[in-house]
Amino acid sequence: MIARSLLLAGVASASIFASSVHAEEAPAPAADQAAQVDQAANPRGDVIIVTARRRAETAQEVPLAISVIRGDSIEATGNFNVVKLQQLAPTLQVYTTNPRNTSVNIRGLGVPFGLTSDGFEQGVGIYVDDVYNSRVAAATFDFLDVNQVEVLRGPQGTLYGKNTTAGAINITTNQPTFDFEGRAELSVGNLNYRQAKAAISGPLSDTVAARLAVAATSRRGTLYNVTSQRWINEQDNLGIRGQLLFRPNDDLDITLSGDYSRQDPECCGTTFVRVGRTQRPLNRQYDALAAAQGYVVPSRNPYDRLTDLDSNLNAGNKIGGVSARIKWDIGPGTLTSVTAWRFWDWKPENDRDFTGLSIVSRSQNPSQQDQYSQEFRYNYESQKIDFVVGLFGFKQRIDTQGTEQQGVNAAQWSLAPSTNPLNPANIPATLAGLTASNTQYLKAESAALFGQLSWKVTDALTLQPGLRLNYDKKSGFYQRVVTNAQGQAISCTPTPAPGTIAGTSQQCGVYQPQVSAPSDSAWNFTYDFNVNYKVARDILAYATYAKSFKTLGINQNGLPLNIDNTVNYDAATVKPESVHHFEVGLKTQLWDRRATFNISAFRTTIKDFQATVNGGQFGTVRGYLANAEKVRSQGIEADFKVVASDRFTAYANAAYTDAKYKKFTNAPCPPELSGGPSQPSGVPADYSQPGVPGAPSPRQCDISGQDLPGVSKWAFSYGAEYNIPVTLLAKEGQVYLGVDGNYRSHWNSNASPSRYTEVKGYALTNFRAGFRGEGFDIFGWVRNAFDVNYIENLQVAPGNTGLIAGQVGDPRTWGGTLKFSF
Repeated sequence: MIARSLLLAGVASASIFASSVHAEEAPAPAADQAAQVDQAANPRGDVIIVTARRRAETAQEVPLAISVIRGDSIEATGNFNVVKLQQLAPTLQVYTTNPRNTSVNIRGLGVPFGLTSDGFEQGVGIYVDDVYNSRVAAATFDFLDVNQVEVLRGPQGTLYGKNTTAGAINITTNQPTFDFEGRAELSVGNLNYRQAKAAISGPLSDTVAARLAVAATSRRGTLYNVTSQRWINEQDNLGIRGQLLFRPNDDLDITLSGDYSRQDPECCGTTFVRVGRTQRPLNRQYDALAAAQGYVVPSRNPYDRLTDLDSNLNAGNKIGGVSARIKWDIGPGTLTSVTAWRFWDWKPENDRDFTGLSIVSRSQNPSQQDQYSQEFRYNYESQKIDFVVGLFGFKQRIDTQGTEQQGVNAAQWSLAPSTNPLNPANIPATLAGLTASNTQYLKAESAALFGQLSWKVTDALTLQPGLRLNYDKKSGFYQRVVTNAQGQAISCTPTPAPGTIAGTSQQCGVYQPQVSAPSDSAWNFTYDFNVNYKVARDILAYATYAKSFKTLGINQNGLPLNIDNTVNYDAATVKPESVHHFEVGLKTQLWDRRATFNISAFRTTIKDFQATVNGGQFGTVRGYLANAEKVRSQGIEADFKVVASDRFTAYANAAYTDAKYKKFTNAPCPPELSGGPSQPSGVPADYSQPGVPGAPSPRQCDISGQDLPGVSKWAFSYGAEYNIPVTLLAKEGQVYLGVDGNYRSHWNSNASPSRYTEVKGYALTNFRAGFRGEGFDIFGWVRNAFDVNYIENLQVAPGNTGLIAGQVGDPRTWGGTLKFSF
């Protein structure tokens, strides 16, 4: 088999990168049949088989917006996890400050931007071999022996076990084979980059096959910490996956899978980016506070890649599980059962004040998750009718033990400055050692009946309705105990409870004890309807309407306070989202199927959008969920791919996304309007003007009409590859040169858009060149070839001081890769 890594892109109303299907083993006999039918009409053999609709079919036949990226293209372009995948799929947005605080959105929708809470659902589902991964931390792990990734855009509730409102990422790994095969790959590069991958597959008997795959990645960090004298934000990944396939006859497949991955990097630190003016008095803003303590950051230029964080950093992360998938062909249909258990252990350490001062000396919220899922599906296919009907059950528990502690610089930083040496602000012991210890758990259960029908009214016209009935129940517990430096529990009520002592006003202004036990449940009935029409042999038009939902949420990280300093228990639960989605699209194949051009337009409106509200304090309530009245995302996506010859391929993809808060009247204020005294009753908030420092500022702002965070209006990706047949060192093969790149326009990195958290647009360009032949591929690569300076994420430091910290993107990296297969 000649190893293929030609980048073929742009199919199915989104980018598609692939090599010829005849170079890979199809995942199932149905896929072989689909490929044979399409290849009969397309002798080039550039056929992409997808399972997005729970059956094998060619991508151009799927009447929905989907991106398909094959495993060899992922490797060639260096996009080794979902976070990096957004460089290939323009409508995918992935932002991460650490594995837990990761946002995976499609078209600007999915999860609230900001601090992550366990109490809400993901809007973009991540599936690996049909198993739903409930926590988005899975997005930060390396792809492990992946065959292809399908990115589905728009609500996915009538074909997938777990309902998702924005889309799904369907990852398919390479399966065990009854022909012996193997592969190995080694990459090295600058920044001490090392990556090794290997996989082996073959028969154990006439009816049993096995596959084993391992991968390891390490790289020096990209940010230098002058305090610890170490490079931080490194990569340190290890993963292993094993599979057993039992095939007693042609009608039955039983696949047992197990996987384990771990990360243990010194991560995830930030660097100083800028300072903005807030509503605090000038002597309580960042520059004055830093000067009062003689503090100077190592650099005010973030691209010097220097920081001085003084707290321990860690992003210890373990994820894994086992599953059993049974596929049984029963006459005209297939019965599938997927049983799975997965775990996720998270052991973080953070520097929450983003400075080299000991303001917050400890900040960590380790958690342990167990999830169980069971899905049954029956797929029926006939000449006129196809349908999928399924049952899904899901159970999850997450336990978290949080600790946040004030340091020796906290009092002078957080309390009102005074020249009196006896003032509490000038006595480090006022806050030093003050500790908030949080104990919490979440229990979540979900069950669903779902199905979708495809009725071929004529050879050209197909009607496709779908239904879903869903039940969710969530219950949680949260307790915060506050202790002073002597370990005594403090109370912030006028009459301290037994076993506690009265806290000072300064201590209670930072941490307050709290107990809550939110619980709720909800039924939801949703549906979608798709009409698709084959205008000609190679032109498919489609239109879709979906009424979807995101189920209720609960606030699992503590509740906000009312104006009178009492706990707002009304905020314990968050209403479900109500989603209306419209989409039209056109899929075409041109020039004797040497090229594809696909275009889609969409409009999604969400009532009671679940948004993140970030508190300005260090520890009382860092962030919680609330409902924005209405959100709308609309846009156009276009994709083009051409296979001009066996020598040259190219693709170009573009997306325009206009995502806004249509109505959000009780949003958190941006930093330029935060930090002053409470807004007097009846005085409106002027969002557009920063106001006068020290003047009254609102507790909430009306940000209706503002853009959703994390979304670029314009996004592009492109790539091309050219090869020449040659003979080198008595080896026949191809010398090739490839280029790929992407562009994203500016976007905002705060839940309430701020002038201080505007991230400039940027364009990245990557090159690769190599020689490949029968069973081998050796190539060199350069990523971010022009060493573009760009920001991946900005964060508003707590305390309303105006400090903006951030994570800078990777600099230019280069290296080489050697691959062997047999």
